[in-house]
Amino acid sequence: MPREMGERSFDLPGLRYCVAFNSRKAARAVTKLYDLELAPPGIRSTQFAVLIALAESQPVSIGELTKTLLIDTTTLTRSLRLMRKQGLLTISERSTMRQRFVTLASEGTRVLGRSLPRWKRVQTRFVNALGKEHWELLKQELARLSAIAGRLGTSRHYNP
Repeated sequence: MPREMGERSFDLPGLRYCVAFNSRKAARAVTKLYDLELAPPGIRSTQFAVLIALAESQPVSIGELTKTLLIDTTTLTRSLRLMRKQGLLTISERSTMRQRFVTLASEGTRVLGRSLPRWKRVQTRFVNALGKEHWELLKQELARLSAIAGRLGTSRHYNP
């Protein structure tokens, strides 16, 4: 039922149908669960994702890291600065190609080593609670969701 707000009427129940709202709500709940588990080693789940990405392919350019993590450059740069202050990673000066490269620092390697068992524990608990088969299907659907949103976001055929 629409609610009157001033002279405008808004269909508030439509929010429950909104893809962005529901995706962000689920992401916040999952992030909170993982953040609680990763707090003792001193990192958040977003930082854990950066450390994993670096461990898999370092040194890596900031541009390539934005693609891997599907995050905008401004947000990633802000996170990288904080992580550099924490001693978790190093960021090179600009190369001749105007790129900067990120590498795990020894402290980042230590924190990642302390975080992995905690991540494995929460990951196992969550997947078991969800059901392994359901998680495999959900993982495929999340990849599909990301791909569709990416295509629509870069589409020049926007019809308001």
